[in-house]
Amino acid sequence: MKHAEVRGLWLGLLGVVLFAATLPMTKLATGSAQAPALSPAFVTFGRAGVAGLLSIVYLVLTRSPLPRGGQWRALAFTACCVVVGFPLFLALGLRHVESVHAAVVTGILPLVTAVVASLWLRQRPSVGFWLCAVAGTALVTLFVLLRAGGASAAARWADVYLLIAIASAACGYVSGGQLTAQLGAERVICWVLVISLPVTLPVMAQQWPAQPVPASAWGGFVYVALFSMWIGFFAWYRGLALGGTVRVSQVQLVQPFLSMLFSVPLLGETLDGLTLGFGLAVIATVFIGKRMPVAAPAIRALPPLATKGTP
Repeated sequence: MKHAEVRGLWLGLLGVVLFAATLPMTKLATGSAQAPALSPAFVTFGRAGVAGLLSIVYLVLTRSPLPRGGQWRALAFTACCVVVGFPLFLALGLRHVESVHAAVVTGILPLVTAVVASLWLRQRPSVGFWLCAVAGTALVTLFVLLRAGGASAAARWADVYLLIAIASAACGYVSGGQLTAQLGAERVICWVLVISLPVTLPVMAQQWPAQPVPASAWGGFVYVALFSMWIGFFAWYRGLALGGTVRVSQVQLVQPFLSMLFSVPLLGETLDGLTLGFGLAVIATVFIGKRMPVAAPAIRALPPLATKGTP
């Protein structure tokens, strides 16, 4: 393996580690329904506001050109998904369920992203791919149902929030991925954050906590603002560029497992056999599904051009 590929794998793994801590750190920032800390709205818009200000500095220092034409619409759609949709519904869900629970549910995100991409780009996934998608969905559904037995109504709604977060992230990843070839990976996330500032900063100010908040909650907020929303993307995208998307993206499979491991020391949660078993099963399903062939959309052949002979 070439040096650049090895470096790409390590950078990709660094990005995955940083992203894996997002669930427990978000839980740390928002607190629980019984002991609330920062509001989900403040965490959502505040983390994007801080990262957006840093993105201005990056875009200026790198002399990044302005997006053009339809790129603005694609950036706006991506912003709705990854700046608002995913973090907001994730924070709402984590108010009522443990981080290890959310790690199992959101573990299906890579497979959902692949499904959205295949529909969006009119690809033709194999039967094996769709079987894995159905199996992964069934595993998550069964896990949610097993956990819903003695759960409150708020906890059951939390799973709905997590599913909406997954759908939002998948759409945002596909939309942002299409822009990467045009703007560059790092610039995509920066422009997404910058164009969101007219919304994120006012909401952040309006949602600023009126009561004292534990230092641990502020620590969780700082983490998701700096690492989950900004620095993690730089490591992840650079790793994909150096090591290749197909090879480096495989390390993302360990993210749900790492999220569960981080939740134990950071939040004092327990990792029981049921949660671990379903988590590993979801990871295995995603691993198999990502290896199933997906055909490109068929292109209608054009008739040969009439020529007058070679010059």
